[in-house]
Parts: sequence; C-alpha cells; structure tokens
Amino acid sequence: MPLLRVETNTRLPEDADGLCQRLSAQVADWLGKPESYVMVACTHNPAMCFAGSNDPLAYCELKSIGLPEGLTRELSRRLCDTLQAELGLDPARVYIEFADAPRHFWGTNGTTF
Repeated sequence: MPLLRVETNTRLPEDADGLCQRLSAQVADWLGKPESYVMVACTHNPAMCFAGSNDPLAYCELKSIGLPEGLTRELSRRLCDTLQAELGLDPARVYIEFADAPRHFWGTNGTTF
C-alpha cells in the first residue's frame, strides 16, 4: 500500500535495484508498514527543470493508506537525507508530494484494501 515514486534528472546508480530495495526497507520502517506491501519506483528523466535550472533535482510521491499528516515533516527530512546520500541531491531541489489514500481507492489482487 505505500508507494514511493522518485523521478530525477540525475542518472540512477548502476545498482538501481539496490537503491529501490534500500528505499523499500526505509519506507516500511518510517511508516511502520510491512515491507511486503511497499512499492518503490525510481526513474531517470533528463527532461526536468526546477527554478529554471536543470541542475540535479527530484520529484517524489509518497502515498499510503493512513499516512499520518503529523509525520510529513519528518518523512520529508528523512527522504531528502536519503536522496542526498544516495544520489547527491541537494534537499532544496527535491519536491515531495504526500498523499493519504482512502482504502477503497487503493486496489490490489482484484480487490481493494
């Protein structure tokens, strides 16, 4: 049910699968959700700019059923710290959209949560 999408104009490391796996474990830990439900998608998109510049940047989406509004500031810090460590991104060039998905709008395995 948690989904983390990371779209960046920075080339992903050769170990992009490892990056996704590390992010998956972190999201599960941060949200207190089973990792078996976490999905992570990292994509390289060279056609991105922010503040009129194509310097390294990222747009992220973190969605989950029951995403606590009170955690978004901490989640932003943690995700920005991770992206800085993993991809060298300046946290000031990262946008994150948080979304709390209602159970009936999140489907899997032919049903909804």
